[in-house]
Order: sequence, then C-alpha cells, then structure tokens
Amino acid sequence: MGDALYDSFSNRVNIEKRGMKHHIPEKRNNKKVNEFIYNRREDQLICPQGYSSIGKTPYENGYLYCFSPYFCRDCQRKKKCRLNKDRARIYLSNSHLLFIKTNPEENKKAQEKRKRIEAKFGEAKKHYQMARAKYRGRWRVAIQVFMTFIVMNLKRVAKLLKPKKAVVKLAVSSG
Repeated sequence: MGDALYDSFSNRVNIEKRGMKHHIPEKRNNKKVNEFIYNRREDQLICPQGYSSIGKTPYENGYLYCFSPYFCRDCQRKKKCRLNKDRARIYLSNSHLLFIKTNPEENKKAQEKRKRIEAKFGEAKKHYQMARAKYRGRWRVAIQVFMTFIVMNLKRVAKLLKPKKAVVKLAVSSG
C-alpha cells in the first residue's frame, strides 16, 4: 500500500513480478473511464447504457477500446456522455488496467491498515519532534527514529498492562 505518489506502471509491474499485490490509488480520480465498467473475463468495457466495447487496439502505453457507431449514434445518453461522439473510443493506460484489475475490497482493507500506521507516524511527528532530524548522517537519524518508536511502543505497553479500575455504581435509596 502506498499513496498516489507511487502510481506508475513500472511500480505496479515490479510489485506484481515479486508476487505481491499492489494497493496504490490513482493520481487522478476523475477519468472518463470511471463511468464505464471493466469486464475482466471478456477484456471489454461496458458503457453506462450497457453496451460492450467491440474491440481494442494498442495505443501509446495502453489500449483504445472501441464501441459500435450504431449504438453510440442512437444512444439516449449521447448528450450526457462525456465522449459525445458518433463513435466512442476510450483510452485505458496499462497502469489503469492493472489498477482496475485489483480487488476493491482488498484495497479498502489495505487503506484502513495504512491509516492506522500513518496515524502513528503523525503522532511521532507532532508529539516527539520527528518533523526534523536532530542529527546529521543516515545512521544517527535511524537511531533517533528507532529510539522514538521504542518510547512510543513502551508507553503503549505500559498503558495496556495497567489494570483497569472497576467503576462501581452506588444505588441511593430514599427512605
């Protein structure tokens, strides 16, 4: 899991080569293709009206998915469609194809885990002076980070081991 800064085809391919799954959000979310559904089994795009693409051709680090001119000419959504052409062609980059082939449920779970981890880094930055390194040199900074997170973990362990006080409610009787 990484942030959108790591969104590139080469990163996704390298991750897959190592037998891992990539959960990297895309840099741009407002793509024309987001209205369309990708059918993995048939390797087709399906438009919002339910028409499937009739083919694809390689084009500049991706593919152009083509739709039938007969369907697009008479389409009810023609004025609402972002393409607004007689023959719709949608470009999908190789990177976006790898992105949409990932499981969205797994992406959500990975993002939840990442939020918890990032929260700890934010805590270290805000409360433990990790915004800037105190020392120069890679190994000295590594020691500073290591010691900071040891302290954070020890404080958490102490908090978890501390016995919880039982709350006793007293019943007051009126007599």
